[in-house]
Amino acid sequence: MIKTAEYVSLGHPDKIADYISSYILDRFIEQDSETRYGVEVMIKDNTVVLGGEIRSSFQNPQLENYVREALRQIGYDEKYAERWQDKAVNINKLKVINLINRQSAEIAQGVDSDGWGDQGVFVGYACQGPKNINYELFLARKLNQALYAKALQSNNLGLDIKTQITLDNKNILTAIVAVPMLKKEDLTDFICQTLEQKPQQLLINATGEYTMHSSVADCGITGRKLAVDFYSTAAPIGGGSPWTKDATKADLTLNLYARKLAVENLADNDEVWVYLSSCIGQSCLPSATLKSRKGNNFGERNLQIESHPSVLIKQLGLDKPIYANLCRHGLI
Repeated sequence: MIKTAEYVSLGHPDKIADYISSYILDRFIEQDSETRYGVEVMIKDNTVVLGGEIRSSFQNPQLENYVREALRQIGYDEKYAERWQDKAVNINKLKVINLINRQSAEIAQGVDSDGWGDQGVFVGYACQGPKNINYELFLARKLNQALYAKALQSNNLGLDIKTQITLDNKNILTAIVAVPMLKKEDLTDFICQTLEQKPQQLLINATGEYTMHSSVADCGITGRKLAVDFYSTAAPIGGGSPWTKDATKADLTLNLYARKLAVENLADNDEVWVYLSSCIGQSCLPSATLKSRKGNNFGERNLQIESHPSVLIKQLGLDKPIYANLCRHGLI
């Protein structure tokens, strides 16, 4: 069966936006672990727009400094700006527009009584294979991360990288790579060594030239790379963006927990899907279901689980400033 998966680097404009929001959340949690946070980010050219709601005892956040430091951590620092000039986001020309206000008191009263901050449906997935994810996604991610690490050390390669792998069973039919280059560089051997096989077809920068990149070539917005952040086409996407909210919102917490339950229940199954749902202001989950496949046999059963937000947040370490690190490395 032919399957395809895509992955993007942290230098992709949508992931830049995700990382900026996650980095700012970490700074708030360092000062107040009870911070309530929902901040979306848009980045176009050298302008960053922050919009959303925050409730926190942290009164003097240095938002523009946080945005700059997030860009530096991705690799878009002053040296990068000197090398790429106006072909990529330029930290020296950055402008930050702040449209953040306070979280609704009506939402707050439900969260403060240990209820979830939103409703939604969340999905966890696991299968037999490396890191318990589908093999096409594993390879697309492995190749992307290797190219990103290489680009961080390069004076020629850029950080806005996309990879795509098409498999027939475990044979790579097509590998597609988009990576910015100041001058043409042959990456064939590096790609084949990373994938541990030679794709039947390898396409590198299929348009011929790729220099303009990041937010200069594309507008970055939080939450647009959910298929990359989750399981590609192997499972439905549950909830919204996990990178723009504190843990009470459930988009990160219950997706992480669903993944944990899927891995724990994989055993000798080929695949497991866990579906959880939440209700705003309530701690109990309206539904918790596990579906499994072994060969051509499918099973389904309801789950009895601990669902209080405070318990799961503590269990998953989400009361700590770990959001930027999760955003960098992903849910899986």
